[in-house]
Amino acid sequence: MTNSEFDNYKSPFSWRYGSDEMRTIFSEKTKRTKWRKIWYEIASSQYKYGLISKLELNDIKKYSSSKHLDIKRSLETEKKIRHDLMSEIKTFADQAKIGGGKIHLGATSMDIEDNADILVIREALIIILEKVVTCLDFLSQKIKSHNKTICIGWTHIQPAEPTTLGYRFSLYAQDLMLDIKNIEFILDNIVLGKGIKGAVGTAASYKRLLGKNTQNLENDVMKNLNVKAFLVSSQTYPRKVDFLVISALSSLAQSLHKFSLDFRILQSPPFGEFKEPRKKLQVGSSAMPFKRNPIMNERISSLTRYMSSFLNVASSNASNSILERTLDDSANRRLFIPESFLALDECLMIYSEILSGMEISEANIKKNLEIYGPFALLEPIMMDLSKQGKNRQTIHEEFRKISLKAWDEIESGNPNPLFTLIAKNKYLSELELDLNNLFNYSKYVGTAPERSMLLRKNISSLIKKYKIKSNSKSTY
Repeated sequence: MTNSEFDNYKSPFSWRYGSDEMRTIFSEKTKRTKWRKIWYEIASSQYKYGLISKLELNDIKKYSSSKHLDIKRSLETEKKIRHDLMSEIKTFADQAKIGGGKIHLGATSMDIEDNADILVIREALIIILEKVVTCLDFLSQKIKSHNKTICIGWTHIQPAEPTTLGYRFSLYAQDLMLDIKNIEFILDNIVLGKGIKGAVGTAASYKRLLGKNTQNLENDVMKNLNVKAFLVSSQTYPRKVDFLVISALSSLAQSLHKFSLDFRILQSPPFGEFKEPRKKLQVGSSAMPFKRNPIMNERISSLTRYMSSFLNVASSNASNSILERTLDDSANRRLFIPESFLALDECLMIYSEILSGMEISEANIKKNLEIYGPFALLEPIMMDLSKQGKNRQTIHEEFRKISLKAWDEIESGNPNPLFTLIAKNKYLSELELDLNNLFNYSKYVGTAPERSMLLRKNISSLIKKYKIKSNSKSTY
């Protein structure tokens, strides 16, 4: 970009966040090209039923491609008539001298705009799905690589019982699997077009033109667009569709935010178990040269938080669309729909980069396990002694008092003295405790390794199924 291109406000989504692929989908060029395609498909069906001549149809077809767009002229017209779609009709009709007078015959604006929006949303959802699958594939590799890497688990951001790093990655992967299924359901069942139904959804204008062939026209157009239509609609498709789409995207945002927040905590020096990939010349702080900030995960947290805020706007649009339609959703839909997709697009690219290049500190994982792991062994000791007939409540109270003393030592910078304190405890020393055989933490991760590998099999099946599905253009 040249300096002059930044003379006026430019949305960060137009150059900083998101991929060129996603920006192209939500571009003015793509939108207007889809408008012209829909106008052509309506005209094509009307030709079939004798409303348009072959000469007129060929002329409309000739100027329906993107190379004939004149967005500058259309925008100039819009300034005068204050109607974006009608401005495009005028531009299109002026180009198509023969067939231009038949463009938009019987249609209302939302027959064009809403169906075009659904085409765009569908394409964008498929891109999101493809990137989620890529992230899931990376997580599957992490699960396999660290299936037996034992680490301390954390609840309430406090050390808990041991788990495996593979199992922790499994939790993130399972979230994405749920998101994939959710988005696929939305694509298969919710992302439907308004259809070709006219001003208030009754298709009255088309019935006047076509009579008994009214439904045939809608069927023809929607089949050629490869989109199913709602059986009934008002002037627009139900705005609940936008809400459900944004809900699915918000669910994905939650999954990404959960990962990024965990990562930020684990990268902090007191934990020190994870590190983001880092560029050789990357600067952490303008004032503190030593900083290694988790800027990639912070960006995920920031953008997903922003994206999730759109859920309320989509909900309000659906609930406040009065009777057959009001226009108070139009301006905000131009913002939150593309920005939702672009925000998640950026986050998924970052997620992939993190998973493929992250550093895992085995040394710090081991250190944290050595410091806090002994506390986790108290529960199996209690269970063993209880099986021998000892009083569990009495043992629990002794362990509680000893643990507090051990915590004081740890906080003073000393090694964890838990088992030394147990050996010195008068009551506990009289019990049958085999303290020398306790430090094999692999005995205390339950079924985590097995469950992780079972989940990995499910991931492999899902990825294989999705890749086959995504290769079929007729799927959605």
